Amino acid sequence: MAVEVVGGLWTGSLALLADAAHMLTDAGGLALALIAIKFGERPRTPQNTFGYIRMEVLSALTNAVVLLLLTIYILYEAYQRFLSPPEIIGGPMLAVAVAGLIVNLVSMRMLSAGSQESLNVKGAYFEVLADMLGSLGVIVAAAVVVWTGWRLVDPIIGAGIGLFIVPRTWILLKQALHILMEGTPAEIDVTLLETKLREIPGVVDVHDLHVWTITSGADAMSGHLVVANMAAAREILASAQESLKLNFGLKHVTIQIEDAALQKAEPKLLF
Repeated sequence: MAVEVVGGLWTGSLALLADAAHMLTDAGGLALALIAIKFGERPRTPQNTFGYIRMEVLSALTNAVVLLLLTIYILYEAYQRFLSPPEIIGGPMLAVAVAGLIVNLVSMRMLSAGSQESLNVKGAYFEVLADMLGSLGVIVAAAVVVWTGWRLVDPIIGAGIGLFIVPRTWILLKQALHILMEGTPAEIDVTLLETKLREIPGVVDVHDLHVWTITSGADAMSGHLVVANMAAAREILASAQESLKLNFGLKHVTIQIEDAALQKAEPKLLF
């Protein structure tokens, strides 16, 4: 990535700079994983009772915003180059692009075996595959510049690579915002969850039900169960926890057991 940035500035190639930006999306994803591991290892404190595991989400949000701004710049630069194509040094541009392709091929070779055993490694493998396609695009642009002198191919390829970044970055941005807005995890059907709780013997009502994501892979739930007989509260709570774990994978749950009289005495919440 660093070589492509230097090469792009030296040769005047937008395609090289755009491909470097695409590599930045992969580097950002790996950095997020590292941040999640490092901050997740920190102990909880009285001021941060969940610890620092949500730093992953904040990092993802920052990464997505930066990459979208970078894409806007790439597209703006491509537009300017359509109007006034700059000089491009095709030979060095081609050499840098070929070097990038070789690095990607070596990386794919290193990841190929592990990609059959680990989803994380498989994800990294496909990221490198996408980088390889970007390098091929730059090689095509460089070859056209060297052999035909048609400079418009560079902003065309550059804009294409820039647009290739947008879908994944947009998905990352939406996921981060959804978590920060305490949105319901996509894999959990709240209506079904409420139905399962109501099916527990002794439960007469369910209210103030909330399901949210603390950070990726860590979902939480809270809610109130109104029961007919408070003497059975222990058994009902155990059944609810077991149902939530088996049916929805929820382990971090907070459930308040109450009777009808306590429900009526509770202050009404605005959410």
